[in-house]
Amino acid sequence: MASADSRRAAAVLRDRIRSNRAASRARRAITRSARRVRTGPRSLTTHIIATGAPLSVVEGAATALRTQARKAGVRGQAARIRRTLNGRARRAVTVYRYTAEQVTRIVADYKPRKAEYKVIRAALTAA
Repeated sequence: MASADSRRAAAVLRDRIRSNRAASRARRAITRSARRVRTGPRSLTTHIIATGAPLSVVEGAATALRTQARKAGVRGQAARIRRTLNGRARRAVTVYRYTAEQVTRIVADYKPRKAEYKVIRAALTAA
């Protein structure tokens, strides 16, 4: 009878250890990806989302910043990704990732007219 209780206790302990290990692994992955997003190059859209801008204006602001980057002569780091189009055809597409310093240079010359874009510009300048 005592052996059944000890086996049950061992199983509970083993399950707890397993779940703690999985939770720790998940926390480390989140921390690692958050650090990578903060420190490494990322897309202009990701920079804008990080400011807390509403998703309804993110795409328009990113397009405006891409145009401004072209005018300023700032080229991001090129990367190749595979983009799915209408659920098919994973085509290889070249995208550009920008560091925080490059975004600051782009935003320095950016003069938006819309109020939402002005808020995004202020947040990117402060970051």
